[in-house]
Amino acid sequence: MVIDDSNTIRRSAEIFLKQSGCQVILAEDGFDALAKISNLLPNLIFVDIMMPRLDGYQTCALIKRNPRYKSIPVIMLSSKDGLFDRARGRMVGSDQYLTKPFTQESLLQAISEYAKAGSDATNEDE
Repeated sequence: MVIDDSNTIRRSAEIFLKQSGCQVILAEDGFDALAKISNLLPNLIFVDIMMPRLDGYQTCALIKRNPRYKSIPVIMLSSKDGLFDRARGRMVGSDQYLTKPFTQESLLQAISEYAKAGSDATNEDE
């Protein structure tokens, strides 16, 4: 799942991931994502930090507080690369932090590292 308020970022990530054989779920913001997560149970979630209404930190915290979804890896996406931003991401339960602009390689590396953990967790419900 890719959660980002920027259509350009969502589409770029979708293209990169689909070219590599991934199924991709897109969400425009945290509320949209939370509605889709319960039905679709993604194996991995990429979430932008700076979004209106419900930012990436809040979205990540809500996902990680839910016992059904807390094992799904969440990777924060941000144009900020500061220590404080990374620490805040860890505090809300994110598994990794990628800076924008990301590359196809960085997305695929994150998937290879974290998707197995997420798929193990969601396969229990399938």
